Amino acid sequence: MEIILANPRGFCAGVKRAIAIVEHALKFYKSTIYVKHELVHNQYVIKDFKKKGIIFIENILDVPDHSVIVFSAHGVSKQVEQQAIKKKLIILNATCPLVKKVHVEVSKASKKSIETILIGHQGHPEIIGTLSRYDNKKRKIHLIENIQDIKKLKIDKNKKIKFFTQTTLSVNNTKSIISALRNKFPNISGPKTEDICYATTNRQKAMIQLTQISDIIFVIGSKNSSNSNRLTELGKEMKVPTKQIESFLDIKKKWLKNIKYIGVTAGASAPNILIEEVIKHLKKIGAKNIREIQGIKEEKIFKIPKNLIYMKKK
Repeated sequence: MEIILANPRGFCAGVKRAIAIVEHALKFYKSTIYVKHELVHNQYVIKDFKKKGIIFIENILDVPDHSVIVFSAHGVSKQVEQQAIKKKLIILNATCPLVKKVHVEVSKASKKSIETILIGHQGHPEIIGTLSRYDNKKRKIHLIENIQDIKKLKIDKNKKIKFFTQTTLSVNNTKSIISALRNKFPNISGPKTEDICYATTNRQKAMIQLTQISDIIFVIGSKNSSNSNRLTELGKEMKVPTKQIESFLDIKKKWLKNIKYIGVTAGASAPNILIEEVIKHLKKIGAKNIREIQGIKEEKIFKIPKNLIYMKKK
Protein backbone atom coordinates (compact mmCIF):
# COMPACT_ATOMS: atom_id res chain seq x y z
CA MET A 1 0.00 0.00 0.00
CA GLU A 2 1.09 3.55 -0.73
CA ILE A 3 0.07 6.73 1.15
CA ILE A 4 -0.66 9.80 -0.97
CA LEU A 5 -0.82 13.11 0.90
CA ALA A 6 -2.96 15.98 -0.35
CA ASN A 7 -1.28 19.36 -0.63
CA PRO A 8 -2.30 21.67 1.01
CA ARG A 9 -3.85 19.99 4.04
CA GLY A 10 -4.45 20.84 7.71
CA PHE A 11 -4.24 24.19 9.47
CA CYS A 12 -5.03 27.40 7.58
CA ALA A 13 -3.82 30.91 8.51
CA GLY A 14 -7.06 31.78 10.33
CA VAL A 15 -6.86 28.69 12.55
CA LYS A 16 -3.16 29.26 13.28
CA ARG A 17 -3.96 32.85 14.30
CA ALA A 18 -6.82 31.80 16.59
CA ILE A 19 -4.67 29.19 18.34
CA ALA A 20 -1.77 31.65 18.68
CA ILE A 21 -4.12 34.18 20.33
CA VAL A 22 -5.15 31.68 23.01
CA GLU A 23 -1.58 30.45 23.53
CA HIS A 24 -0.39 34.05 24.08
CA ALA A 25 -3.34 34.76 26.38
CA LEU A 26 -2.41 31.74 28.52
CA LYS A 27 1.08 33.20 28.99
CA PHE A 28 0.08 36.76 29.84
CA TYR A 29 -3.21 36.56 31.73
CA LYS A 30 -3.15 34.98 35.16
CA SER A 31 -6.94 34.79 35.41
CA THR A 32 -9.21 32.18 33.81
CA ILE A 33 -9.60 32.54 30.04
CA TYR A 34 -13.00 31.92 28.47
CA VAL A 35 -13.68 31.14 24.80
CA LYS A 36 -17.05 31.77 23.15
CA HIS A 37 -17.99 28.53 21.36
CA GLU A 38 -15.26 26.11 20.22
CA LEU A 39 -12.23 28.14 19.15
CA VAL A 40 -11.97 25.99 16.01
CA HIS A 41 -14.00 22.91 15.13
CA ASN A 42 -11.53 20.22 16.10
CA GLN A 43 -11.92 18.02 19.18
CA TYR A 44 -8.18 17.40 19.63
CA VAL A 45 -7.52 21.16 19.81
CA ILE A 46 -10.44 21.75 22.18
CA LYS A 47 -9.45 18.91 24.55
CA ASP A 48 -5.85 20.17 24.59
CA PHE A 49 -6.94 23.68 25.59
CA LYS A 50 -9.31 22.33 28.25
CA LYS A 51 -6.33 20.55 29.82
CA LYS A 52 -4.59 23.94 29.95
CA GLY A 53 -7.50 25.50 31.83
CA ILE A 54 -9.45 27.16 29.03
CA ILE A 55 -13.21 27.26 29.64
CA PHE A 56 -15.48 27.09 26.59
CA ILE A 57 -18.91 28.70 26.92
CA GLU A 58 -21.91 29.26 24.66
CA ASN A 59 -23.70 31.93 26.71
CA ILE A 60 -21.64 35.09 27.26
CA LEU A 61 -23.73 35.77 30.40
CA ASP A 62 -21.98 32.78 32.03
CA VAL A 63 -18.68 34.71 32.00
CA PRO A 64 -17.90 36.75 35.14
CA ASP A 65 -17.55 40.51 34.62
CA HIS A 66 -14.04 41.83 33.82
CA SER A 67 -12.87 38.36 32.66
CA VAL A 68 -10.84 37.55 29.54
CA ILE A 69 -13.01 36.35 26.62
CA VAL A 70 -11.80 35.04 23.26
CA PHE A 71 -14.18 35.13 20.30
CA SER A 72 -13.82 31.97 18.19
CA ALA A 73 -12.43 31.88 14.65
CA HIS A 74 -16.00 31.63 13.31
CA GLY A 75 -16.92 35.06 14.67
CA VAL A 76 -19.76 36.11 16.96
CA SER A 77 -22.96 38.12 16.63
CA LYS A 78 -23.24 41.85 17.30
CA GLN A 79 -25.40 41.01 20.31
CA VAL A 80 -22.57 38.93 21.84
CA GLU A 81 -20.11 41.76 21.23
CA GLN A 82 -22.45 44.21 22.95
CA GLN A 83 -22.96 41.85 25.91
CA ALA A 84 -19.18 41.44 26.28
CA ILE A 85 -18.69 45.21 26.32
CA LYS A 86 -21.49 45.67 28.84
CA LYS A 87 -19.85 43.09 31.14
CA LYS A 88 -16.53 44.96 30.71
CA LEU A 89 -14.76 41.84 29.47
CA ILE A 90 -11.23 41.90 28.08
CA ILE A 91 -11.98 40.93 24.47
CA LEU A 92 -9.49 39.01 22.33
CA ASN A 93 -11.04 38.66 18.90
CA ALA A 94 -9.88 35.49 17.13
CA THR A 95 -12.43 35.87 14.31
CA CYS A 96 -10.81 34.89 11.02
CA PRO A 97 -10.06 38.07 8.99
CA LEU A 98 -11.82 36.51 5.99
CA VAL A 99 -15.00 36.11 8.05
CA LYS A 100 -14.61 39.71 9.27
CA LYS A 101 -14.47 40.80 5.63
CA VAL A 102 -17.92 39.28 5.02
CA HIS A 103 -19.23 40.95 8.22
CA VAL A 104 -18.07 44.34 6.92
CA GLU A 105 -19.65 43.86 3.48
CA VAL A 106 -22.98 42.68 4.89
CA SER A 107 -22.99 45.65 7.29
CA LYS A 108 -22.42 48.02 4.34
CA ALA A 109 -25.35 46.48 2.44
CA SER A 110 -27.53 46.94 5.52
CA LYS A 111 -26.61 50.61 5.87
CA LYS A 112 -27.37 51.18 2.18
CA SER A 113 -30.76 49.40 2.50
CA ILE A 114 -29.84 46.79 -0.10
CA GLU A 115 -31.84 43.54 0.02
CA THR A 116 -29.30 40.81 0.75
CA ILE A 117 -28.99 37.05 0.25
CA LEU A 118 -26.57 34.97 2.32
CA ILE A 119 -25.57 31.49 1.14
CA GLY A 120 -24.67 29.22 4.05
CA HIS A 121 -25.62 26.55 6.58
CA GLN A 122 -28.33 27.53 9.03
CA GLY A 123 -27.19 27.39 12.65
CA HIS A 124 -23.47 27.46 11.87
CA PRO A 125 -21.74 29.98 14.19
CA GLU A 126 -20.25 31.86 11.24
CA ILE A 127 -23.71 32.32 9.74
CA ILE A 128 -25.21 33.44 13.07
CA GLY A 129 -22.52 36.12 13.34
CA THR A 130 -22.90 37.25 9.72
CA LEU A 131 -26.71 37.46 9.81
CA SER A 132 -26.47 39.76 12.85
CA ARG A 133 -24.52 42.33 10.82
CA TYR A 134 -27.66 43.12 8.86
CA ASP A 135 -30.04 45.21 10.99
CA ASN A 136 -31.99 47.28 8.48
CA LYS A 137 -35.65 47.70 9.46
CA LYS A 138 -36.85 48.35 5.90
CA ARG A 139 -34.96 45.59 4.09
CA LYS A 140 -34.12 41.93 4.82
CA ILE A 141 -31.26 39.46 4.68
CA HIS A 142 -32.36 36.05 3.38
CA LEU A 143 -30.46 32.85 4.21
CA ILE A 144 -30.43 30.12 1.57
CA GLU A 145 -28.70 26.73 1.68
CA ASN A 146 -29.37 25.35 -1.81
CA ILE A 147 -30.89 26.03 -5.22
CA GLN A 148 -34.33 24.88 -4.02
CA ASP A 149 -34.37 27.70 -1.47
CA ILE A 150 -34.12 30.27 -4.28
CA LYS A 151 -37.70 29.42 -5.33
CA LYS A 152 -38.94 30.47 -1.89
CA LEU A 153 -37.39 33.95 -2.10
CA LYS A 154 -39.96 36.72 -2.37
CA ILE A 155 -37.84 39.59 -3.68
CA ASP A 156 -38.63 42.06 -6.46
CA LYS A 157 -36.48 41.00 -9.44
CA ASN A 158 -35.97 44.62 -10.44
CA LYS A 159 -34.49 45.64 -7.09
CA LYS A 160 -30.81 45.99 -6.41
CA ILE A 161 -29.75 42.84 -4.55
CA LYS A 162 -26.48 41.69 -2.99
CA PHE A 163 -25.32 38.16 -2.19
CA PHE A 164 -22.59 36.86 0.11
CA THR A 165 -21.48 33.40 1.17
CA GLN A 166 -20.16 31.46 4.15
CA THR A 167 -16.38 31.01 3.86
CA THR A 168 -16.34 27.19 4.15
CA LEU A 169 -18.79 26.04 1.48
CA SER A 170 -18.41 23.61 -1.41
CA VAL A 171 -16.88 25.60 -4.27
CA ASN A 172 -18.78 23.72 -7.00
CA ASN A 173 -22.17 23.75 -5.23
CA THR A 174 -21.84 27.44 -4.44
CA LYS A 175 -21.07 28.27 -8.08
CA SER A 176 -24.29 26.49 -9.09
CA ILE A 177 -26.31 28.41 -6.49
CA ILE A 178 -24.80 31.75 -7.57
CA SER A 179 -25.53 30.93 -11.22
CA ALA A 180 -29.17 30.19 -10.34
CA LEU A 181 -29.39 33.45 -8.38
CA ARG A 182 -28.06 35.44 -11.35
CA ASN A 183 -30.62 33.80 -13.63
CA LYS A 184 -33.51 34.73 -11.36
CA PHE A 185 -32.28 38.17 -10.28
CA PRO A 186 -30.69 40.14 -13.16
CA ASN A 187 -29.66 43.01 -10.86
CA ILE A 188 -27.92 40.87 -8.26
CA SER A 189 -24.25 41.49 -7.46
CA GLY A 190 -21.73 39.81 -5.21
CA PRO A 191 -18.31 40.47 -3.71
CA LYS A 192 -15.41 41.43 -5.99
CA THR A 193 -13.52 38.38 -4.78
CA GLU A 194 -15.30 35.22 -3.64
CA ASP A 195 -16.19 34.85 0.03
CA ILE A 196 -15.20 31.17 0.11
CA CYS A 197 -11.78 31.35 1.69
CA TYR A 198 -8.53 30.48 -0.06
CA ALA A 199 -7.88 27.54 2.31
CA THR A 200 -11.27 25.93 1.64
CA THR A 201 -10.80 26.38 -2.11
CA ASN A 202 -7.23 25.05 -2.11
CA ARG A 203 -8.10 21.97 -0.04
CA GLN A 204 -11.02 21.15 -2.32
CA LYS A 205 -8.77 21.43 -5.41
CA ALA A 206 -6.25 19.13 -3.73
CA MET A 207 -9.07 16.71 -2.87
CA ILE A 208 -10.10 16.50 -6.52
CA GLN A 209 -6.48 15.64 -7.42
CA LEU A 210 -6.46 13.00 -4.70
CA THR A 211 -9.63 11.35 -6.02
CA GLN A 212 -7.93 10.74 -9.38
CA ILE A 213 -5.22 8.52 -7.88
CA SER A 214 -6.65 7.02 -4.66
CA ASP A 215 -8.58 3.82 -3.95
CA ILE A 216 -9.76 5.19 -0.60
CA ILE A 217 -9.41 8.61 1.07
CA PHE A 218 -9.20 9.52 4.74
CA VAL A 219 -10.33 13.04 5.64
CA ILE A 220 -9.00 14.00 9.06
CA GLY A 221 -11.49 16.37 10.66
CA SER A 222 -14.17 16.64 13.34
CA LYS A 223 -17.81 16.00 12.52
CA ASN A 224 -18.76 19.65 13.16
CA SER A 225 -16.01 21.00 10.90
CA SER A 226 -17.73 22.53 7.88
CA ASN A 227 -14.68 22.53 5.59
CA SER A 228 -13.83 18.91 6.55
CA ASN A 229 -17.40 17.84 5.79
CA ARG A 230 -17.19 19.49 2.39
CA LEU A 231 -14.01 17.51 1.61
CA THR A 232 -15.77 14.28 2.55
CA GLU A 233 -18.78 15.14 0.40
CA LEU A 234 -16.49 15.97 -2.51
CA GLY A 235 -14.69 12.63 -2.29
CA LYS A 236 -18.01 10.79 -2.33
CA GLU A 237 -19.28 12.90 -5.24
CA MET A 238 -16.18 11.82 -7.16
CA LYS A 239 -17.15 8.17 -6.46
CA VAL A 240 -14.12 7.39 -4.27
CA PRO A 241 -14.69 5.64 -0.91
CA THR A 242 -14.12 8.47 1.60
CA LYS A 243 -13.95 8.15 5.38
CA GLN A 244 -13.96 11.17 7.71
CA ILE A 245 -11.99 10.38 10.85
CA GLU A 246 -11.14 12.22 14.09
CA SER A 247 -7.86 10.30 14.44
CA PHE A 248 -6.07 7.07 13.52
CA LEU A 249 -8.19 5.28 16.14
CA ASP A 250 -11.20 5.49 13.79
CA ILE A 251 -9.46 3.55 10.99
CA LYS A 252 -10.83 0.03 10.46
CA LYS A 253 -8.44 -2.50 8.94
CA LYS A 254 -11.23 -4.00 6.80
CA TRP A 255 -11.47 -0.70 4.88
CA LEU A 256 -8.00 -1.36 3.46
CA LYS A 257 -8.67 -4.81 2.00
CA ASN A 258 -7.44 -4.89 -1.64
CA ILE A 259 -6.45 -1.20 -1.39
CA LYS A 260 -3.23 -0.04 -3.04
CA TYR A 261 -3.38 3.78 -2.91
CA ILE A 262 -4.54 5.50 0.30
CA GLY A 263 -5.26 9.23 -0.01
CA VAL A 264 -4.91 11.35 3.14
CA THR A 265 -6.06 14.92 3.64
CA ALA A 266 -7.15 17.09 6.58
CA GLY A 267 -9.57 19.94 7.14
CA ALA A 268 -8.32 23.46 7.90
CA SER A 269 -8.82 23.00 11.66
CA ALA A 270 -7.00 19.64 11.96
CA PRO A 271 -3.53 19.82 13.56
CA ASN A 272 -0.47 18.24 11.95
CA ILE A 273 -0.01 15.78 14.82
CA LEU A 274 -3.21 13.98 13.78
CA ILE A 275 -1.91 13.64 10.21
CA GLU A 276 1.41 12.27 11.49
CA GLU A 277 -0.37 9.74 13.72
CA VAL A 278 -2.51 8.52 10.79
CA ILE A 279 0.60 8.06 8.64
CA LYS A 280 2.39 6.19 11.45
CA HIS A 281 -0.63 3.91 11.95
CA LEU A 282 -0.97 3.16 8.23
CA LYS A 283 2.71 2.23 8.11
CA LYS A 284 2.20 -0.18 11.01
CA ILE A 285 -0.58 -1.99 9.14
CA GLY A 286 1.25 -2.35 5.84
CA ALA A 287 1.74 0.95 3.98
CA LYS A 288 5.27 1.08 2.53
CA ASN A 289 5.68 4.33 0.62
CA ILE A 290 4.58 7.95 1.10
CA ARG A 291 4.31 10.61 -1.57
CA GLU A 292 2.85 14.08 -1.65
CA ILE A 293 0.95 15.51 -4.58
CA GLN A 294 2.00 18.92 -5.90
CA GLY A 295 -0.34 21.69 -4.87
CA ILE A 296 -0.77 25.37 -4.17
CA LYS A 297 1.76 26.73 -1.68
CA GLU A 298 0.00 28.71 1.04
CA GLU A 299 2.00 31.65 2.38
CA LYS A 300 -0.78 33.74 3.93
CA ILE A 301 -0.22 34.85 7.54
CA PHE A 302 -2.73 36.63 9.76
CA LYS A 303 -1.24 38.67 12.61
CA ILE A 304 -2.42 38.37 16.20
CA PRO A 305 -4.04 41.42 17.93
CA LYS A 306 -1.74 44.35 18.74
CA ASN A 307 -2.44 44.24 22.48
CA LEU A 308 -1.02 40.71 22.64
CA ILE A 309 2.02 41.68 20.55
CA TYR A 310 2.62 44.59 22.95
CA MET A 311 2.42 42.27 25.94
CA LYS A 312 4.81 39.85 24.25
CA LYS A 313 7.44 42.61 23.80
CA LYS A 314 6.87 43.80 27.34
